[in-house]
Amino acid sequence: MPNHDIVALGASAGGLSALKRIVAGLPADFDAAVLVVLHMRSDHHSDLPAILERAGPLPASFARDGGPAVRGRIHVAPPDRHLLLQGDTLRLNHAAWENGARPSVDTLFRSVAVCCGPRSVGVVLTGYLDDGSAGLRALRRCGAITVVQDPADAEFPEMPRNALEMTEVDHVAALDALPALLARLAATPSGPPQPVPPDIQLEADIMAKGFEDDMATLDRLGDRSVFTCPDCGGVMWELQDGDTLRYRCHIGHAYSPASFGSAMSAEVVQAMETALRTLEERGRMLRRLDKQAVRQGHSSSAKLWSDRADVFGRQAAAIRAALLQIQAAAARPRLPISV
Repeated sequence: MPNHDIVALGASAGGLSALKRIVAGLPADFDAAVLVVLHMRSDHHSDLPAILERAGPLPASFARDGGPAVRGRIHVAPPDRHLLLQGDTLRLNHAAWENGARPSVDTLFRSVAVCCGPRSVGVVLTGYLDDGSAGLRALRRCGAITVVQDPADAEFPEMPRNALEMTEVDHVAALDALPALLARLAATPSGPPQPVPPDIQLEADIMAKGFEDDMATLDRLGDRSVFTCPDCGGVMWELQDGDTLRYRCHIGHAYSPASFGSAMSAEVVQAMETALRTLEERGRMLRRLDKQAVRQGHSSSAKLWSDRADVFGRQAAAIRAALLQIQAAAARPRLPISV
């Protein structure tokens, strides 16, 4: 049997520091290809490969579409591209966002699970929300070794905590223990090949195509829900994944529970901001009518406009207060502008 020669790492908030510490501790003869997804903004330059190469002994570069997954090298998902593994070949595409991210950890993990599950190791690191949770479960179902950073040790514990809630993993380790653990796992023989569950294969195929799929395929994965996609407005299919519900539309957008909740909250905020702007503009118009009526000596009309303006003002104040509460509760750090 080959050794565990594919190591896939996924991180979000706090991930740069975590990845630097991991690669700094890996040996120069690390005998596995390292695939990295770090959430980052899609519209800015990234120096992540150079940063990781300076941090440790392994060479690092952005993954090249169609290039090989090379042992002893770090392959980084570039901004605004999903990174997938097909056989021993790296693939990049512009498929729909998954969990509000491109690149997505779930997309990478699921592709690794399908192509080489028992040969692989999946690692979920620090971050917000739950990208990586469903992908780690897919890896485990396909025979991979699953690893999660100890939430108590993570700069942002939500992503590792959600992964642990969804999947019974093989290892939970503090950041400083991960390099030695990964080196040991990479040197151990993999398990025998395992059949890929049909649902995992279907979802991997959807993201590999990079364009919308037919609705009949999604009908095989789950049931049509009452929810609409936050990204495109299409119907969402509800997928039962163990004890967890996930959602996917036929364009390809996919959401795990926390990510879907966050996207729905963003829609609520947008709607409230529109309502606030409209109420405030209506109130200002009524104040202008009030002043004009006063100048013209129409006191009764002025009183009518003033009273109506007061109503809109109270409504706007109530929405503003609620909006501030929602924004404070949902406050999260922005994705890094550049890494």
